Amino acid sequence: MRVYLLVMLVAAAVTYLTTPLARWVALRSGAITAVRDRDVHATPTPRMGGVAMLLGMAVAMVLASRMPFLRDVFGDSDQAWAILGGAALVCLLGAADDIWDLDWMTKLVGQVLAAGLMAWQGGVQLVSLPIGERVIGSSYLSLAVTILAVVVAINAVNFVDGLDGLAAGLIAIGGAGFFVYTYLLTRDISSDDYSNLASVVVAVLVGSCLGFLPHNFHPARIFMGDSGSMVIGLTIAAAGIVVTGKIDPDVVSDRQAIPAFLPLAIPVAVLLLPLLDMGLAVVRRLGAGRSPFQPDRLHLHHRLLELGHSHRRAVVIMYLWTAVFAFGAAALAVWTTTTVLVALGAGVLLALVLTLGPLRGKVRRSPATRGAA
Repeated sequence: MRVYLLVMLVAAAVTYLTTPLARWVALRSGAITAVRDRDVHATPTPRMGGVAMLLGMAVAMVLASRMPFLRDVFGDSDQAWAILGGAALVCLLGAADDIWDLDWMTKLVGQVLAAGLMAWQGGVQLVSLPIGERVIGSSYLSLAVTILAVVVAINAVNFVDGLDGLAAGLIAIGGAGFFVYTYLLTRDISSDDYSNLASVVVAVLVGSCLGFLPHNFHPARIFMGDSGSMVIGLTIAAAGIVVTGKIDPDVVSDRQAIPAFLPLAIPVAVLLLPLLDMGLAVVRRLGAGRSPFQPDRLHLHHRLLELGHSHRRAVVIMYLWTAVFAFGAAALAVWTTTTVLVALGAGVLLALVLTLGPLRGKVRRSPATRGAA
C-alpha cells in the first residue's frame, strides 16, 4: 500500500508543480476559453491543464517501473507503456483542440486512432465480458469493443467537465474507490504479491487529478481542457479494461461473487455521472433534431445551478454522488451484498436530501466557472 501511495504522491506533486508551466504555455499559445453564450464562467481562462496531468502521470509511471515491488507489473507486458502512450496521443490531440478548436469529427477520429493503437500494439483489450466469463471470440471484435469503450469514456468525461474542479474531482474520488477495489481483490488472490497494473494506473491517475485540483477548484486559474479530459477518460477506461477478466472467481469467497463476475462494476460506477450526463445529452439533442455534439446549457451541473446551488455546492454534490456509487461498488470486495445495498441506500438518501433539500434555497446563485462541454 505504501508503494502505491508514494506513486500517487509523486504524480500529484509533479502535476501541481508543472501546472503553472502549462498555464504559461496556454496563455502564450492562445489556448484560452472565452466567455460564450452557453458558458457559465465569467472571465476568459487558459486551458491545457492536461499537459501537466500527463507529465505527472509519466514521471510517476517511470518511477513505479523502477520499484522492485512493481517491477513485474512492467516486465510482464507492455500494457503500462501502451496506456501511457495512448494518454500522450489524446493529450496532444486535446492540446491541439485547446489551441485551434478542432471540429468534432477530427477529435473523434483521433480518439479512435489513439484507442486502437493502445489496444492493438499494447494488448490493452477486452478479451472477455464480465458476465459469465464470456470470451470475445474474434480479435477484430475485441478490438472494436475496446475502442468503443475507450471512446465512450473519453467523451463522457469531456461532457461532464463543466464546472471548476468537477471532472478532476469526480475521477479522483471514483478512482480512489476503484483503487480500493483492485487492491483488495489482488490481496485476496495472492497473499505475498499485491502488485497489480490496474492499481498502479489508477493510483497515478488519482494523484494527477489531486495535484491539478488546487489550481482548478473555484476560482479556477486554469482549466484542464480537452487535453485533460481525454487523458483521464482514456486512462480510467484502460484501467477498467486491464482488470476485466483478471479475477478468477474460483479463488474468491461466495460473498465476493458479484465483484468477481462483474469487474467492470467499479469503472462504470466511477463514470456513472459522466455516462448519465452524456446519455441524456445525446437523447436530448437528437430528440430536438440537433447534432449530439452541439453544446447546450442542460447538463447535470447546469440543472444543479438552476436549483439554486452555488457552483461550489453543485460540484461538491456531484462529488458526493460519485463517492456513493464508487465506494458502494468497491465495498462489494469486503461486505455482503445486503450490507452494501443498505449502505448504498443510505448514501443515496443523503445525496438526495443535499441535492433537493432546503439548503439550496439559502444559496444565492452565482456564475459557475467553466464552459459547457
